[in-house]
Amino acid sequence: MTASTSPRRALAIGASDSSGAAGIQADLKTFEARQVYGLCALTALTAQDSARIHGLQVLEAGFVAAQVRVVLADAGAHAIKTGMLLRREIIDAVALNLASTDAPLIIDPVLVDGRGRALVDEAGIAAYRERLFPRALIITPNLHEAELLTGQPVATVRAMRGAARALFDLGPRYVLVKGGHLAGGDMVDVLFDGRDLIEMPIERLPSANARGAGCTFAACITAEVARGRDVADAVRVAQRYLAATLRGALDWRIGEGRGALFHAVGRPPLFDEG
Repeated sequence: MTASTSPRRALAIGASDSSGAAGIQADLKTFEARQVYGLCALTALTAQDSARIHGLQVLEAGFVAAQVRVVLADAGAHAIKTGMLLRREIIDAVALNLASTDAPLIIDPVLVDGRGRALVDEAGIAAYRERLFPRALIITPNLHEAELLTGQPVATVRAMRGAARALFDLGPRYVLVKGGHLAGGDMVDVLFDGRDLIEMPIERLPSANARGAGCTFAACITAEVARGRDVADAVRVAQRYLAATLRGALDWRIGEGRGALFHAVGRPPLFDEG
């Protein structure tokens, strides 16, 4: 890379995870692994470890907006990802400050925690529907989030197809309903572009070290879109990358709870040979 070269850039908007497994930390690690320069805007700070969130400090919506505004004005972004936004006023502020950019928007609607407990109230869900989904390139709900957004149970591939169609009507150009929580042996993600439903099988791996998997998956899609891939190819790369990070961390032990992914899998440290 020469001094005049401008790297591809992606902006992540979401919460900080002090344990380094999920949220903005997972986003930036993933961007780096995919050779994309990462920018960020924090919506909240957490005091969390591998077992649970011990404390949460939500940032003021105007300060979240300022972060988005200044990094886009200075550096710009080739793709933008949203993660945990938490409250309507933050969602509204983010939407307002993204109005001036035409960068593709990847919405990971973090509506529930890892145990399926709601993180966003009805006003927040309404704001997602009204302010963000209509301008999204793709939204990436998991099964629990698809249920909250559609009001229907989503526990089978057939139900995932129906949810993808229903969510497409909210305005995004693509819907990816993630099947990581499907019961049984096989897993599949369902991608819908308004015409074709594409079932994309995924490998089931042990989930002992899977914290941050959803953030990482959406961040990889964002990075690949920033690099110029179309959505279907970006999703396929993200599936492969996520599987590799899970596989690379199978023997890890970090903390007393669920462990994290190995975002740098396959990349030995530079100059490690001395």
